[in-house]
Amino acid sequence: MSGPLPSVGPPVPRPRVGKKPYAVRVRNQRQVVDYALQRRAVLAEYYSGRVSTLDVCDATPYLLRAARFHGTPSPTACPVCRETALTNVAWVYGDELRHAAGSARAPEELDRMANRFSEFTVYVVEVCRSCGWNHLVKSYVLGTGAPNPPSRRTAGQ
Repeated sequence: MSGPLPSVGPPVPRPRVGKKPYAVRVRNQRQVVDYALQRRAVLAEYYSGRVSTLDVCDATPYLLRAARFHGTPSPTACPVCRETALTNVAWVYGDELRHAAGSARAPEELDRMANRFSEFTVYVVEVCRSCGWNHLVKSYVLGTGAPNPPSRRTAGQ
């Protein structure tokens, strides 16, 4: 059996020289911490009856409002009320953010901030808008990774 191998499918197009593969810069999450084990422990305490519903369903009105306006729907159902899907809310913290530190941000805003600031931390909290269940899901660091430019105050000293 000699001869060329049969073609399996259409040829794979090669990228054009000089073109970037992505038009938008992809977010680079680093220093990711997952809190799944802690979540499981809290839920085990709740299901065993050692912790009351009031202890685990204690979302503040500010967190519920942030979930409503800045949250993204999650496919996971609430582990407490089991009625509604959870909403993930991303909170940002960092020295460089100044007035924006400690605020909830939508994923589109995180992309813009990751290209603008050198480093900030994102904390993702899952929230049930029905019963008030909330728990920290994960945290990670975003940003360009470039060193901070000297501020005007410290540059002249």
